[in-house]
Amino acid sequence: MKALVMEGFGGAEVLKYKEVPYPVIENGDILVRTEAIGLNFADIYRRRGGYKLEGNILGYEGAGIVEKVGEDITDYKVGDRVGFADVPYANAEYVKVPKDQAIPLPKHISFETAASILLQGLTTDFLIHDSFKVQEKHTVVIHAVSGGVGQLLLQMVKNKGAKAIGITSTEKKKEMALNLGADAVFLRSEEWKNLIMKCNNGGADVVYDGIGSTLLDSLSIVKPGGTVVFYGTAGGDPAPIDPKMLIAQSKTLAGGDLWKMVTESEDRINRSNRLFDLITRNKIILSSPTIFPLPQGSEAHRFLESGQSTGKVLLIP
Repeated sequence: MKALVMEGFGGAEVLKYKEVPYPVIENGDILVRTEAIGLNFADIYRRRGGYKLEGNILGYEGAGIVEKVGEDITDYKVGDRVGFADVPYANAEYVKVPKDQAIPLPKHISFETAASILLQGLTTDFLIHDSFKVQEKHTVVIHAVSGGVGQLLLQMVKNKGAKAIGITSTEKKKEMALNLGADAVFLRSEEWKNLIMKCNNGGADVVYDGIGSTLLDSLSIVKPGGTVVFYGTAGGDPAPIDPKMLIAQSKTLAGGDLWKMVTESEDRINRSNRLFDLITRNKIILSSPTIFPLPQGSEAHRFLESGQSTGKVLLIP
């Protein structure tokens, strides 16, 4: 089979499309022929050397058709449609998926939709229900509001009836976020901290920060008793924080690894079905993905790193 292979750490040029052995499934595994693969910043972090994992095939998320099942598998059969969101080595024509990490796909959810929503959608579901429980009374600030997770956060926050304020980089992205229902959107080039403080009577209840380098700024715009949820470093690592400051200002800094908390198959499937239901009822509108053939994976990485994307980037075998 063919896969996108990482030949060392570095820039997108280390990615090569080449022949590799087929995965060997064991009891408890299913073999999935991928139809769509989600590209995420986690892939970029790993390619750069930030995540030290075994193997040289990137990818964690995708959707496809069951090609083969382990001898003990009764939950799935050949021909079933499934997705997955935290399975390594997904940038390939075939992926070995542990049964408990597979997510059955309803007929009305396409492979492209599943590969667009599962990792970012489950992350968003965790962020608004577990990292901080968003309620109608809250004012929520979302960094990178026009990105994949940002768009989902915005829509799910509005579904809760809360006030949503976005931060983004361009007028085009600002317009997109406003069209999705944001109450206000500020450009990163503006004095966004002052603008947010002026329109929110002392600060936000929660700030969702997947940028990383903006963490101190996020803490400055959350009000006493509020929370900053730190969930990524798309813009670089944050500066060191003195925890005594959190005490002095009565603020909370929250984090958490989705996959250390959502570990049961039933929980994973229930959360996925909650996402599928929101999509079916048009409570979540997904931007059209940007699609690259899997052999052009290096170009897809460059595109995602460039900041041009306003939705999901997919790789198609």
